[in-house]
Formats: sequence, structure tokens, C-alpha cells
Amino acid sequence: MNKSLGIDEKNRRLLDSLNRFGHKLFSVDEAAKIIDLPMNDTRLYLAYLTRRGWLARIKPGLYTSVPLGIVNPQEYKENPWIVANQIFAPCYIGGWSAAAYWSLTDQLSNSIFVYTSRTFRKKEINIQGTDFVLKLKKNIEHTKSVWVENEKIQVSNPTQTIVDILNDPAFGGGMRHVAEIIKNYFESDQRNDIDLQKYIIMCKNRTIYKRLGFILEKKNISAKDIIEVSRRNISAGYSIFDPTIISKGRFNRRWNLKVNTEIAK
Repeated sequence: MNKSLGIDEKNRRLLDSLNRFGHKLFSVDEAAKIIDLPMNDTRLYLAYLTRRGWLARIKPGLYTSVPLGIVNPQEYKENPWIVANQIFAPCYIGGWSAAAYWSLTDQLSNSIFVYTSRTFRKKEINIQGTDFVLKLKKNIEHTKSVWVENEKIQVSNPTQTIVDILNDPAFGGGMRHVAEIIKNYFESDQRNDIDLQKYIIMCKNRTIYKRLGFILEKKNISAKDIIEVSRRNISAGYSIFDPTIISKGRFNRRWNLKVNTEIAK
């Protein structure tokens, strides 16, 4: 709806109060406190402003102001990272999304990958047309703060991103994509062998050593010390190289891996 019809002085004052809240997104409860109205009246008021095109509904009970100049306010979508930070916090952006942010891949995903310490019934949630893929993680650590439109967002640092996608390849788009991300990481100035080893230990999943060592040798990446550490720490029994696909694969005795997908050298 076009905003050319304007807004009266009373509504403008209330809208300005919402805009000064300090966060781009606000709930009905927060709005009620800001504009000092009963909850039912607040719901009706927010719905009115949304119909008029001054607010956009992110999801039931959560709203954001629509910037001036938007041609179709009813179709306005908030930045997905800001949405994730509001709805899934405490959380951080990780996996494929973080790899793209740190320029470890030039392939973009339509989904936003989020690690959260809160439990959600669904592992994939669509909000405003964006798919958010969630993974429960109790410890939110090894992140970097980045600013997105004046909102501080937590993103896994490059090394934690590598450990996360080796632990759960689905969050890296499968092992073929993960292998490319790892290659780019080891060839970048973001590589940190000490932290990499420390984070793997903290993750407590020795399958990570198998996947990492296999990829490093397969791609002929210069990482002798990491390969040796990985060899010393592989667990007994065979692990699946890529759990995101169904394939019989072949058994690799050196790394105790069932290699069910091929990666480029």
C-alpha cells in the first residue's frame, strides 16, 4: 500500500516511539510497553499500521518498521540475519552461511543456517519466504560480532565454521561442497591450525578427524601436522563420509571411512 496518504500526528508519535525502540524487530508485548496501550489495543493498532503499510509482520506477533520509499510495503522483507538474531537467539549464523560470509565459498544458499541454544520443534522454519535451517547447540562460542543494519549479529569464526560443517556436513551443503570450503580455508590467511585442533577436541566427535584427514590428502593440501594429528585420533570402526546422501560407497581403511561420494582433487 502506498504511504502517500500520510499518517496523522497521533499515529506518527506512536510510530516514532516504536522506531526508537533500539531493535528493528519488536513483539506485541514490547510494543505494548513502548506505546503504553493494553495488549488487545496494541494488537489492533499494529494490525492497522501494517494494513497502512507503515509496519510489516515478520511472523505472528513480531513486527518491523517499513523504511520510507518502499514501493510495496506489504511485500517488504526484513534482512534474514536480523530475523534469525531476533527469533532464534541465543544463536549464531554458521555453516554454509558463515562460509559465504568469510569468502570460503562463492556458492550461495537460499537457506540461512543457524546454530541456536534453544529447542525448536521444527528444524526448518520458513519466515517471509526464507528457509532457516536450525541446529541445537548449547555452547555458543568462537563467534565474531558483525554489524548488519545497526544490529549486532554473531557469526561463527572461520575455524569454528570448518569444525561445524565437518561435524554435520548437511550444514555445509554436503561433503563435496565442504571439501571445497576446507580447501579455501587452508589456502587463506584465516587458517589457524592451533584453534582448529582445539575446536575439534571440544566438539567431541572423532569422525571429524577422519573426514578432515581424508580431504586434506585427497586434495593434496599442505597440512602435514594436521594430517598426523588426525591419523592419531581416528576412532575404531567405519564412519560415513557424507551422511547427507544414500550410497553404498567404498571402504577406506586408512581413515576408517565409508566413502560414499567422490570429491575433486
